[in-house]
Amino acid sequence: MKKNIGAALALYPSPLVVIGAMVNGKPTWTLVAHAGIMGHDHVMVSLAQPHYINQGIKETKVLSVNIVTEDWLAKADQMGCISGSKEDKSEAFTYTLGEKGAPMIDEALVTMECEVEDTYGTKGFDNFICTIAGTYVDETVLNDAGKINFHVLKPVLFEMPTYEYFRMSDVIGKCMKIGK
Repeated sequence: MKKNIGAALALYPSPLVVIGAMVNGKPTWTLVAHAGIMGHDHVMVSLAQPHYINQGIKETKVLSVNIVTEDWLAKADQMGCISGSKEDKSEAFTYTLGEKGAPMIDEALVTMECEVEDTYGTKGFDNFICTIAGTYVDETVLNDAGKINFHVLKPVLFEMPTYEYFRMSDVIGKCMKIGK
């Protein structure tokens, strides 16, 4: 028998990312687990309204979505522990500016540079609806067809109720095949 546990968000684990944006001419970064897919060419990044980075995203209309892997997880986690309004995070990572001007973390094997198309406010959150301008991928995580091999990438996953990080696990079947 199922038990109603209230209005609990149950869409976890989710990919862990570090968002990058320029604020006052300098890069800043924040750790985010609330980023999602909207169709095949849009993503949504949800940030609590008090985040320092939000002002830069609203001004420049660009941001980067850097997929976290285990080798730089500690640095990524630190970006969620300190506020950009209290501490300068501009030198936390080496970075390259994307074609649209978003700072992209060099250590990240996969980065999406995005343009903000719209901002949708919900209680306490700015939800940035973004078009993917370009996806930059280290060749070491591309398969023979030029697509991202997530088994090689091994993105870190986040689970909210326990605030724990997870590794990706085994393949259990092929989509649209096991049900036939």
